[in-house]
Amino acid sequence: MANEHEDKKRTLREEWRLSRRAVRIIHKEVPGFWRDQVLASFAAVIFPYFGLFMSAQILNELAGECDVRRLFLLATVTVSGSFAVSFFARWLNGRKDLTGNFMWVRTRAVLGNAQNEFQYEHLESAETALLRSRILEAANAFGGGLLRVAWSAPKVISYGMEIVLSASLTISMFTLTAKGEFTGIFRLINSRCSVIAVLGILVINIINSVRISTKKAVEAKEALAGLAKYNTWWGVIGSLEGPDMIAFDLNKIVLEEFRKKNISPKWLSDTEKISIRYGKLIVIQDIAMSAVIFLYTAVKAYIGAFGIGNFILYQGTVQRFVQAVSSLAAEMGELRHNNNYLTEVYEFLDLPNSMYKGTLAVEKRDDIDYEVEFKDVSFQYPRTDTWALRHVNMKFKIGEKLAIVGENGSGKTTFIKLLCRLYDPTEGKILLNGIDITRYRYDEYLALFSVVFQDFTLFGFPLGENVSAGNTYDTQKARDCLIRAGLEEKLASLDREEIEPLQRGIGRDYDAEGIDFSGGEKQKIALARALYKDAPFVILDEPTAALDPIAEAEVYEKFNKIVENKTAVFISHRLSSCKFCHNIAVFDHGELIQKGSHEELIAEEQGKYSQLWNAQAQYYQEKAG
Repeated sequence: MANEHEDKKRTLREEWRLSRRAVRIIHKEVPGFWRDQVLASFAAVIFPYFGLFMSAQILNELAGECDVRRLFLLATVTVSGSFAVSFFARWLNGRKDLTGNFMWVRTRAVLGNAQNEFQYEHLESAETALLRSRILEAANAFGGGLLRVAWSAPKVISYGMEIVLSASLTISMFTLTAKGEFTGIFRLINSRCSVIAVLGILVINIINSVRISTKKAVEAKEALAGLAKYNTWWGVIGSLEGPDMIAFDLNKIVLEEFRKKNISPKWLSDTEKISIRYGKLIVIQDIAMSAVIFLYTAVKAYIGAFGIGNFILYQGTVQRFVQAVSSLAAEMGELRHNNNYLTEVYEFLDLPNSMYKGTLAVEKRDDIDYEVEFKDVSFQYPRTDTWALRHVNMKFKIGEKLAIVGENGSGKTTFIKLLCRLYDPTEGKILLNGIDITRYRYDEYLALFSVVFQDFTLFGFPLGENVSAGNTYDTQKARDCLIRAGLEEKLASLDREEIEPLQRGIGRDYDAEGIDFSGGEKQKIALARALYKDAPFVILDEPTAALDPIAEAEVYEKFNKIVENKTAVFISHRLSSCKFCHNIAVFDHGELIQKGSHEELIAEEQGKYSQLWNAQAQYYQEKAG
């Protein structure tokens, strides 16, 4: 992984390839971004040069023949042209800002899109989480990564255009000479030697600007290492809310720590020193260059090489040329150093997905006659030597309600991950209707499962979109699923209001008319989403964890009606909630040690299930007492 404070030794071709890939990613995410940036940059650059050029022509005419008709024409062109260029520059700048702001959001979407394509093990990897954290930290602290390219590349385009325009308008300063015989300094200024000397000074100025800007960019980035910590503290300051902050007076503690650690932080003083030190060098160099250009153009104007208008023009264009070169060098240095952050972005985007996706279509059966079999399945998580599951053999019967129980770390969650093919077995096979599931098309196999995880996610989008997991949905089907999940009374109360409940957001983060749901109600919405998918297999991970005892009992009573004739896999720590299932599978240290109905397992007094049941029953009795 790239060291975020050290420029890597790369060839210019490698540097270009890194930035070029970022340009392509940005174009893919926001197709109009580069078009708007280039057009807005061109309009912004040409406006001052147009004014300089036309002002020079008017001054030359005033100092020369002073033809009224020509002066009127020049004034008309200047005013109308300035208005037109200014109008389009403002319009294009608005479009540029719009796509630029959208790009800020889309850089996060790039990471999200990549995660959707990841092999699941990367999502559970601490290394991947750390890499993503560093990428976001760099983006938040100083726009490192894709954002830096989106910000700096348009500036590079602007400065490049400015260099071309200023150079084209300045060429005549060197080619125009005064007619007549001169002596001394006037003869030297009117000769080719002066042209070579001034151009030489310009080249030296450019080289120094590149050197100074590059060194400043590198040193400033090193000094800004403390900015990530500073931003982290600002994140803490921004989260000073909640009842515990008041009850324990935590605000005072956090703010005091912030003051102690951030009074004149070192990164701030270092960056100020760097800016002042290199700023002095640039100012001295620019003053010297300005003096040379001023004297050179003043003498040439005095001896009649060109008019007073051209003198004003050259003063402006040369200065803008020098500034554009310095600024271009600075931005190129920024982009070069930013390539260190881009390498981490690409490392994240290029995480491999070696899971075989399969080619065999899953048979669509109206009778949902599917059977899943674990055949001597064992599994180790990546980069571990411990077996999470060992020699598991089990079949799912059609319409069976199966509860999976066991202590923490017994393998329950791993079993579900393998069933949903988030991982493939290390040993053994999982069969669907007698065929290894790895041979089926991955997307079609996943479509067989509706899962309600304990840590489910709901968004501030409309309720109907959360249930359907899509922008378009069947309103009646969504309502039926919510009612089956136990939200009939809630819907009835919402129906009495003016706005259709399925069109209202969950919470008020994005919708002032949003609906506030309790934790238990949100869990029922997640269950309704699983029902809406209408998959043959329903997997429920602690589906009643957030429900109160009454609501929990309601779900259990209606459970068979809720899942209908589907095969249901039910994970729970509360053994009392498993009695309605046909079969109960007991896991211990990665092994399937018992399977049977509640009555069969409780009869095995020395069995693990009976021990767990009695332990929980004793706990409830103690609580009741």
